[in-house]
Amino acid sequence: MDRIRVGVVGVGALGQHHARVYATLPEAELVGVVDPHPGRAEAVARPLGTAVFPNHRDLFGRVDAVSIATPTLLHAEIGAEFLREGVHVLVEKPIAPSLEAADLLIRTAERNGRVLQVGHLERFNPAVIELRRIVHNPRFFEAHRMGLFSPRSLDIDVILDLMIHDLDIIGLLVPSPVAEVSAVGIAILSRRIDIANTRLRFENGCVANITASRVSMEKIRKLRLFQRQEYISLDYTRQDLSVFQLDRKGGSAIPEIAGRTLTPERQEPLQLELRAFLRAARGLGPVECSGAEGRGALALALAILEKAEAAQAHEIDRN
Repeated sequence: MDRIRVGVVGVGALGQHHARVYATLPEAELVGVVDPHPGRAEAVARPLGTAVFPNHRDLFGRVDAVSIATPTLLHAEIGAEFLREGVHVLVEKPIAPSLEAADLLIRTAERNGRVLQVGHLERFNPAVIELRRIVHNPRFFEAHRMGLFSPRSLDIDVILDLMIHDLDIIGLLVPSPVAEVSAVGIAILSRRIDIANTRLRFENGCVANITASRVSMEKIRKLRLFQRQEYISLDYTRQDLSVFQLDRKGGSAIPEIAGRTLTPERQEPLQLELRAFLRAARGLGPVECSGAEGRGALALALAILEKAEAAQAHEIDRN
């Protein structure tokens, strides 16, 4: 099997791992990496035995597929250039800073017949894959995604940085449009919103309460949901599920609660994501998170952000 020639543009906190995983995949040939910080690019490339290029355009004609892990503001500009050059593109989430920029990427991919995949990594978490098999008509979600403060991704707020993961997963599990959005958020350590909460009501009656913070003292990545006679708790970090159900066995008038833990085989979600991307680039499988799906998550995140910013402005004016 001929290997797909790949490159990585942006090898910071996320991109360095794209390069590391590509270097281990038998179906990929890591041609090189690009980063505006030469020292960073060299530090990533040297142990992987790959090349450093000063500009992303230096990869044109050298690669068949590329991961773009630059700041969000550059996703559409750089991604569209690669798509026009006939290169398949995996762009980190969020797909772009605006819906107009997302539409540019989607149109360019369609016109050039190239794969555009969005890096919503949690889709490839083994616990999420298992969850999608057992969910049926969920009625209520509670999600918490909390992390320590980091200077990474301060070009976007916590809603686009962290909460969008849970928006994407809940959107996969609820086959209904969002009917109502309410949100609050505040800026604490940066100029953008650092902690936010939203309540979503879907047209089918399902409700989701989601909290995201990048100024917490501990790291929490949990999703809880309720469906008829069942409660499921997912831990993204542990990659496991706790399932609790009503047990009416034994003829007792009062049902008991029976619990079990589902622990899928641990796998690195990024490896699963990149392999899916390469399969799609070969035409051997579907695009696991399309540009349209990435745009949908972005549209909801921007609606939440608008509500949270309005609430924050109202609170400032009141005080």
